[in-house]
Amino acid sequence: MIKDAMEKNEKATPNGADLEVLKKHFRMCFNSDGSLDLEKLKARLGDQVAISNEGYELKFLGKNYARLLTSLETTTVVVPDKEHNAKPENAKSRNVYISGDNLDALKHLLKSKQGQVKCIYIDPPYNTGSDGFVYNDSFGFKVEELASKLSISEDEAQRILDFTRRGSASHSAWLMFMYPRLMLARELLAKDGVIFISIDDNEQANLKLMCDEIFGEQNFIAQFIWRGGRRNAAKFVSTSHEYMLAYASSLSYCETKSVDWQEHKKGLDAIYAKVDELMTQYKTNYMKASEALVEWYKSLAEDNPSKDHDHYKWIDKNGVYFAADISRGGGGGPKWPLTNPETGRPVTVPERGWSYGTLKELESDVEAGLVHFNGDGVPCKKLYLKESEKQLKETVFYKDRRGSSKRLRALMGSDVFEFPKDEEVLRDFFNTFTDEHSTVVDFFSGSGTTFQSVFLANLADGGCRQVIAVQLPESLDEKLQKSSGVAKKICQNAISFLDAEKLPHTLDYIGYGRIKRAAAKIAAENPLLAKTMDLGFKHYTLKEVEGKTLDKIEKFDLNDNALAATDDILKEFGVETVLATWLVHDGYGFSAAPKVIDLDGYKAYWMEKHVYLIEPGLSDKGISALFDKFETEGSFNPGNVVVFGYSFSWTQLEALKNNLLKIAANGTNKHVLLDKRY
Repeated sequence: MIKDAMEKNEKATPNGADLEVLKKHFRMCFNSDGSLDLEKLKARLGDQVAISNEGYELKFLGKNYARLLTSLETTTVVVPDKEHNAKPENAKSRNVYISGDNLDALKHLLKSKQGQVKCIYIDPPYNTGSDGFVYNDSFGFKVEELASKLSISEDEAQRILDFTRRGSASHSAWLMFMYPRLMLARELLAKDGVIFISIDDNEQANLKLMCDEIFGEQNFIAQFIWRGGRRNAAKFVSTSHEYMLAYASSLSYCETKSVDWQEHKKGLDAIYAKVDELMTQYKTNYMKASEALVEWYKSLAEDNPSKDHDHYKWIDKNGVYFAADISRGGGGGPKWPLTNPETGRPVTVPERGWSYGTLKELESDVEAGLVHFNGDGVPCKKLYLKESEKQLKETVFYKDRRGSSKRLRALMGSDVFEFPKDEEVLRDFFNTFTDEHSTVVDFFSGSGTTFQSVFLANLADGGCRQVIAVQLPESLDEKLQKSSGVAKKICQNAISFLDAEKLPHTLDYIGYGRIKRAAAKIAAENPLLAKTMDLGFKHYTLKEVEGKTLDKIEKFDLNDNALAATDDILKEFGVETVLATWLVHDGYGFSAAPKVIDLDGYKAYWMEKHVYLIEPGLSDKGISALFDKFETEGSFNPGNVVVFGYSFSWTQLEALKNNLLKIAANGTNKHVLLDKRY
């Protein structure tokens, strides 16, 4: 477990993760000593792949260090919130809320979610100088160790270590913070996955270059500009906007698979309701109904979404439509004569000719009432609103940022978070860029906006999207001491909220509380839908192993404990924590529900291909019971028996190994490995 990860980290290198990918797909290009043969790789790729030697890249202090962090195994354990997770609304929930460092959380998530996440949205620190971002990490590298891993001098290694420990907020510090997190996020994305990153002008240019390198500039989708209202506190100009950078995992794959990233037009329900009202009022007098519809459009406020579709102003028996150009784009279309069936006179033929391929197709549309006639002028093609309810999302949009603050204040009872993202904006993005069964991840969860947005997206289209969010448990008591003015008041409100809810004074519990309140609000307003919606979540905390426990782990020697097992180290973790950590490690995810099996009074846990033996006290009869289970139960077919090494003596481990070897020898076709974890 932890000892295994620590031993693996000792051998980690900055390019370790990249080499593992190459070895997986191009193992034939590696020599017997493990070195990569570039000529073999070039030959394998062939002449169809263009190899560039331009050498253009983003460089910053600590880039190789950031790559090294990507390759390291996490040494945190997964601690389940047992009481919360057992509640009826949470017990079967697929949603996950993680309290912990997102670098560790991403490494845990990759075990079960690699290549499966449809959408990632993050709102990282903007590095404005006033948002509290300061780079610090807890990796205890020694100078000579880091120099060896990065193949640099000890002076350079010392410079990097000083940089990581002094609390810098420079551009390089921010890039070094973001780089490994985005590298890991890339591996989470499905082939048709997308990532959205909110940012402002402070780091936008650097973020774009970094994302071009990590995700590939060929996978750049767009840079959305979100206008949220004027900021009159600016010194020189009012910065009324921020950005959302969007990248695809593979834009070419999305094009091949015809991924639908169109959004539903807003304001249509109001238009349909008005048209129904006018058709009831004017019956078959469609001209009067159309004139009344135009007047209704004029009466709407400029920011009313229905007004954006005021070109759909004509009504006939089939509904409301737009009178579109009927001529051939670019010209050269046929110029058949055509008679207006209403007047019996010929109409003006469009100068560029008809857009139809044959006269029969044109006459068929006229007979079906699909051509709009303008007296004897050039007619138009009827395009019905009901047939055009989707559109491509625009890169520039407006949504007053004050609305989200106001709604969060109403939900939580006071202002508990500065500058929360707009849950309605994110809801619309999730409805557009994900399908109903997608997984959405946010590893800078903040106030929990993404969680609520996914709930709302599911409410809007009846989906069952899964949401996974991560938030660092920052101390609000420490923040209160450093804050002043409005920020101090908001922090005090947050602490008061947590006190009322009997929750710890950390930022992650603001999101925890918000999610519960948002779910309760949706359930109260939509009681029938709420019965089928997943409005719960499982909660886990990622914890570093304490120093005294690490000491015990490092001192443990199986040879000294050959005759007797101990539960001393197990007590430091707890059975639930060991089991949850292993389930995540083995790819079953945070929501896994293993079966408990009884081995002559000894409690073991079974999850598909793994049986977990964690506690001490497994007797010879218990080992025999496990052996009998393999022998007699055809459905019991795990390929691994995993043991918590500290709980077992050398004698017990040998007995387990020998019995497992007998299983295959007895002709059961079951091959079972003994996996000892420390």
